[in-house]
Amino acid sequence: MANLSARRWTTAASLSFVVAASLTALPAPANALSADVVISAVYGGGGNSGAAFKNDFVELANLTASPVSVDGWTVQYASAAGVVFQTTALSGSIPANGRYLIRQAAGAAGTLDLPTPDATGTVPMSATSGVVALVTATYSLVGCGTTCATAPNVKDLVGYGATANVETLAAPGLTNTTAIARGGDLVDTDNNSVDFTSGVPSATNAAGVTVNAGDGPGNPTDPTPGTTRIHDIQGSGRISPIVGQSVTNVPGIVTAVRTTGSSRGYWMQDPSADADPLTSEGLFVFTGSTTPAVAIGDSVLATGRVTEYRPTTGAQTLTELGGPINTIRLTGGNALPTPVPVSLADAFTKTGSLEAQPLEPGSYALDWLEVHEGMRVTVAQDTRLISPVNTEFGELWVTLKPAQNPTPRGGSAYVSYDDPNSGRLMLQALDGAPAANVGSTLAGGSVGVVDYQSFGGYVIQTTALGAITEGSLRPQKVTPPKKAGDLSIVTYNVENLTAADSDAKYARLAQAVVVNLGKPDVLALEEIQDNNGTAGGGVVAADQTIARFVAAIEAAGGPTYQARSIDPNDGTDGGAPGGNIRQVFLFNPARTTFVDRPGGDADTAVTVQKVRPTSNQIMLSASPGRINPASSAWNASRKPLVGEFRYDGDKQLFVIANHFNSKGGDHPLTAAVQPPVRTSEVQRVSQATEVRDFVADLAAKSGNTARVVVLGDINDYQFSPTLATLTDNGALLRTLINDLPANERYSYVFDGNSQTLDHILISPTIKGYSYGVVHINAEFSDQASDHDPQILRILTGCGSEPLPVRCRPGSPVVDVE
Repeated sequence: MANLSARRWTTAASLSFVVAASLTALPAPANALSADVVISAVYGGGGNSGAAFKNDFVELANLTASPVSVDGWTVQYASAAGVVFQTTALSGSIPANGRYLIRQAAGAAGTLDLPTPDATGTVPMSATSGVVALVTATYSLVGCGTTCATAPNVKDLVGYGATANVETLAAPGLTNTTAIARGGDLVDTDNNSVDFTSGVPSATNAAGVTVNAGDGPGNPTDPTPGTTRIHDIQGSGRISPIVGQSVTNVPGIVTAVRTTGSSRGYWMQDPSADADPLTSEGLFVFTGSTTPAVAIGDSVLATGRVTEYRPTTGAQTLTELGGPINTIRLTGGNALPTPVPVSLADAFTKTGSLEAQPLEPGSYALDWLEVHEGMRVTVAQDTRLISPVNTEFGELWVTLKPAQNPTPRGGSAYVSYDDPNSGRLMLQALDGAPAANVGSTLAGGSVGVVDYQSFGGYVIQTTALGAITEGSLRPQKVTPPKKAGDLSIVTYNVENLTAADSDAKYARLAQAVVVNLGKPDVLALEEIQDNNGTAGGGVVAADQTIARFVAAIEAAGGPTYQARSIDPNDGTDGGAPGGNIRQVFLFNPARTTFVDRPGGDADTAVTVQKVRPTSNQIMLSASPGRINPASSAWNASRKPLVGEFRYDGDKQLFVIANHFNSKGGDHPLTAAVQPPVRTSEVQRVSQATEVRDFVADLAAKSGNTARVVVLGDINDYQFSPTLATLTDNGALLRTLINDLPANERYSYVFDGNSQTLDHILISPTIKGYSYGVVHINAEFSDQASDHDPQILRILTGCGSEPLPVRCRPGSPVVDVE
């Protein structure tokens, strides 16, 4: 799979408080920044007069995607003077991206119990000023004075209130009813005053159970609207001017409700807008895993903390009201604010840090959406679907600019980094959406609220979805070859195929091979999983998976293909954990010969050898073989599979099947800093370098006579540095997708962009060919894979000069029905 096709709602329930990173210049950090575990919350008023919680507590957070053991660690507390530290021993581990709760001394008051603690101490912490240190040792801190933050084994330290024992500057002091907590991004700048804010206590344990002090007695019940309005919270920029502050009884009308998942809540809008067009009148009220007891049309007063929720690295934030939330319902059945027609500028966004720049909704599409964050909007006109409906999540993408890079089949082509198609708009139907394909029509009148979520950036969460009229899109088929000697080669990502998959999936894929692809002579398959898929257990063989696919093709009327592949080492080639995906060659022995040469395995690098020192005849040291599998370029990624074939008499052909690392980790197109950071590109360029060097060796040792086909899921665009490196800027290999018109260069649809991730590249020695992308999956709601296959025909009779007409460069690609 390329990109991230599965979507989820990332929860903020476990975040005690969510704040935006400060843009103010800070003093130099006092200590090395913690990259794994930090103190996330401190509360010392437990059991005191007016307190909700019975106990003091310290909460830790794991910043990493793996569990972190705290065996042998301690949490230590000292008074503001910091002379004597009292220790609490820790044990066990903090879950990946999870929390760890240390319960301390109890008082006589309070009504709420903390969640089940992960460690327990008896330290009575101050409710005003003190010092808490996380230490990776059991001995008590002594003799460090006011510089304990830099003492050996101190992982993190928080000084709060009137103390000098701090990281740079002290965090706010505590009270009986307030705690301090690190921001939602868990930023560690080694400045306690910046990293922590004061608010209502909220505690989360390693099991993910959260208890908010606001859930107990003492919630506000006064039905008087507060002085803060939604536009005051939103402000005229991307970051709220009062982020981190608690607000009381903010009035609004409920416009939409999310009642499922771990990111539940409701949207509300102030019907009395201010005069500033840059301040949104809508806001999301986040209730975590608790279903809000409100309905659309309710007039409510909401109390909570203003937060900026950043759902994923590099993304923008969603301004919201976070926990603990108290909602007072005043009346029901109120008229909803009139939805604003969506109107997106031609320019997608500006460059640089968006959060540091003023909003210009008339000039940039992303700014228009930010200005209307949380508000009711409508897609007033009929629009064209530029992605298939994802029925599992009720998602669809439309274009508000139908003339923007249209594909012949109804999509929007992604033609360069500079042109991400500003007219794209994602809608998510809260009540689900029917299946429909690219090119279908969404009738005008869809209404919803503007949201910002992790994978799609801005999205309209619809409360009313227009009717969808299905278009006439049909899967394509290749026409028969014009000459019997033509050799057809296909690349096809079959999306995590494993022996445990259903007969229906095998039948669908086999039907495509036989009918849509015309029984190709060679198939390079990507994402063939091992025999037990993601079940793990050390299984790496895929012979059962391959055998089922070969049998399904034969049952569909195809030839009896033979297969060649190399089993990877367990857990080394990326993809779904435990799946051990790899590339596989299938070939029709009646049409081509695979040259078997022993020696290829998961760890041995295939090399190019001369048959005789003075000859241009070459061969592979092993066939099949893998390109330099020990190279760091292939860490946690698929290694290229190389095979030697013979066709059309005794012509030699080298085929290299690839599956480069995915785009996971790249910042989204709607990133907070533009242009988005493409972190995954570094590894793909390294992988492209390995393959390019291997192809260059084939060319050099053969005297530039070797016929080479490089193909597969390269996971990058035709205009990317990866392809420039792989092809040596076109000098070594020809990128066949570029033979097509710009708006036909795609094999995959992601976020409404029809884009090219799969490629077939050929050496200049292949003189006569035809080529095409066969659209059977990516544009359809019902798909056997998320990728479209591509086909190359090496045309026979193209060895003479001048080339026959059918062999000349620029001749038509493979015709498709």
